[in-house]
Amino acid sequence: MIQDNKYVLSPELREAIKIAEITDRPLLIKGEPGTGKTLLAHHIASEKKMQLFRWHVKSTSLAKDGLYFYDAVSRLNDSRFADSKNVHNIENYIRLGALGTTFESDSRCVVLIDEIDKADIEFPNDLLLELDQMEFIITETSRIVKAKNRPFVIITSNNEKELPDAFLRRCIFHYIEFPSRDLMKEIINAHYPKIESGLRDRAIESFYKVRKSEDLKKKPSTSELIDWIQILLHEGTDLNEIANLPFIGALIKSEDDLRSIR
Repeated sequence: MIQDNKYVLSPELREAIKIAEITDRPLLIKGEPGTGKTLLAHHIASEKKMQLFRWHVKSTSLAKDGLYFYDAVSRLNDSRFADSKNVHNIENYIRLGALGTTFESDSRCVVLIDEIDKADIEFPNDLLLELDQMEFIITETSRIVKAKNRPFVIITSNNEKELPDAFLRRCIFHYIEFPSRDLMKEIINAHYPKIESGLRDRAIESFYKVRKSEDLKKKPSTSELIDWIQILLHEGTDLNEIANLPFIGALIKSEDDLRSIR
């Protein structure tokens, strides 16, 4: 599920996107790491020919960060110069964040609020008004920023924290299930259209066998399978060797998991 024209949508995910479009609600996406949650935003933006703005949430992020910030440092630096004309106007030092930028855009955009569960538990609630009414106030200037066009909002979560009920009620929810073998074939074919079916099927078989191991702390993801197949193709790996898991570093990412597989 990587790169615009190579992203494979399940029927359930396609339906969730449609519902979010009809209702103008944010689309909340959950699922295992590596199942294409973040890349979905890139796919939708490319498919609909809309500009994408990404807000990558961190543990220290505040809801205000995605709306705007006051660049006091630049203003302080400018104040050192007597001929600076900008320093008296605070508006010159207001910088819009990813969500705020989409509000002022003349055309509809996609905004990705990525990994919202990394932030403090109050973070989602602090965005309720802005996501509902599509406007916010810049405190320093009292200017109201109202969306010219409602952006298509995609929110991802890795389930590190439970999200507040009030926030969940305002979202369209979809959980990306790990791909079935048939869907995985479609994904691999999308990335490697010329791949021989024998190599593809053998790689998928070995991959799912690895994922079945109950001792693994981190199961390999779809993106790691795609990387692994790229290496197998590049090296011209023999079909019979695939079961021995050559180039296993593309799939397994810790010494404990490596020992359990070997």
